[in-house]
Amino acid sequence: MSETAEAPKTLKEAIEYFADRDRCFVYAVRLRWPSGKVTCPRCGSDHHSFISTRRLWFCKPCQQQFTMKVGTIFEDSPLGMDKWMVAFWLLVNCKNGISSYELGRGIGVTQRTAWFMLHRIRYSLQQGSVAKMKGEVEVDETFIGGKARNMHIAQRKRRITGSGVKGKTAVVGFVERGGKVQTVVVENRKKKTLQDEVKRRIEAGAALYTDELLSYEGLEGQYAHQVINHAVAYVEGRVHTNTMENFWSLLKRSLHGTYVSVEPFHLFRYLDEQSFRYNTCKDLDDSGRFEQAMSGVSGKRLTYKEVSGKLHDPEKNHCALEEQHHNSEET
Repeated sequence: MSETAEAPKTLKEAIEYFADRDRCFVYAVRLRWPSGKVTCPRCGSDHHSFISTRRLWFCKPCQQQFTMKVGTIFEDSPLGMDKWMVAFWLLVNCKNGISSYELGRGIGVTQRTAWFMLHRIRYSLQQGSVAKMKGEVEVDETFIGGKARNMHIAQRKRRITGSGVKGKTAVVGFVERGGKVQTVVVENRKKKTLQDEVKRRIEAGAALYTDELLSYEGLEGQYAHQVINHAVAYVEGRVHTNTMENFWSLLKRSLHGTYVSVEPFHLFRYLDEQSFRYNTCKDLDDSGRFEQAMSGVSGKRLTYKEVSGKLHDPEKNHCALEEQHHNSEET
């Protein structure tokens, strides 16, 4: 097997490139096994024979067949890699994301299938480990939740149980200036919750910038902690949280404009998606971002039961709940 054309650099080139099944297969195999040595995902052996007519390998030690999808987020998917590749390209390179309705129309699958595909791709974008931040770090929190006026009355009664921030989900973000962003969904904004996350993600001694929320009080002993009072000013020299607030603005633009209605059960997946695009926007072009995203497909598996919520609560299907709002991105 050898690559027959230069790797795509634009969406137009990607669609044309991956439309050729042989070329798409060669490219996918190269990304799955960048060393060039194909190994069995079950036993790790490289002693196998390739069956070209079926595009699969037969592992001699374990006497089982495997395809390039086995042991990845693509496992058990009947869709061709041409559709998966285009879906990957669109999600990681569209600044505001892509809805399952739009993806379904674009690649010729049902909206429910496209919804499942997108969640599997988001799973591949998750960071395997959390590297502690250093230098100058901004920390800020926000609340994510649909606007009541945009919801169907039944959905509004279910999701909005009070005034203010009730019915919304708290999220904390951390950004190292000149570096990357990390986000996490939290139960509340209480002191222990936020400070535990700060200590877990930021090296002691770092310059820490937050707003005036009282939950951050007491961090001065471990960090060079400075506070910006937004009631007075948004910037005082180097003290501000504008970088993190810019990330929230991008996130909410995609949630409100593209996805419209996101269940709290799935929110962390959308955070992973936006974080990946943000963290790669300066260093990589579309082609590089696509290849980096594809490098995270191995060793991950997400079933429909897990993503729909049935595995955790058989009585509550998150997928079905989100279908009630016909204009929502989720099914």
